[in-house]
Amino acid sequence: MTHKGYTAVGLTEILATAGVPKGSFYHYFRSKDEFGQALLDEYFQEYIGRVDLLLAGEGTGAERLLSYLRYWAETQAFDHTDQKCLVVKLGAEVCDLSENMRTVLEKGTALIIQRITRCVEQGKADGSITATADAPTLAEGLYQMWLGASLLVKVGRTHQPFEGALEMSRRLLS
Repeated sequence: MTHKGYTAVGLTEILATAGVPKGSFYHYFRSKDEFGQALLDEYFQEYIGRVDLLLAGEGTGAERLLSYLRYWAETQAFDHTDQKCLVVKLGAEVCDLSENMRTVLEKGTALIIQRITRCVEQGKADGSITATADAPTLAEGLYQMWLGASLLVKVGRTHQPFEGALEMSRRLLS
């Protein structure tokens, strides 16, 4: 699903990739939709863990946040095939198809924004972030900008949207 999307991948392909018989799939999941929910839950659990590690590193709040954003740019580039962002890949596709998957995406993105908010608050406290916007608004705006940049990187097959987003992030934080 990280390469083709949700609707383009059939149950037969999922089973063949996993190497399990159809009966085993239905033992764990009642439907492809339930499997999609589990996939997103697992993705967010793993991704939030990585975000927590990156944002808990050494340095000022601004340094840690910019380090996370550089990590985003490195791992989400069009020519990088591992660790693709499922919010970008599946968000627009599944939100109209599955309320359950939309809810998982909404909750997962809220958790990411909470982490960014906390880092912005820390940066404001240590003086490395001097932006006048309140931390939740700034965090949400940064996250939205980077989701948009991720989409434009895919569309244009160029790193430039990430370069622009990183420069704008620096400006927004100061």
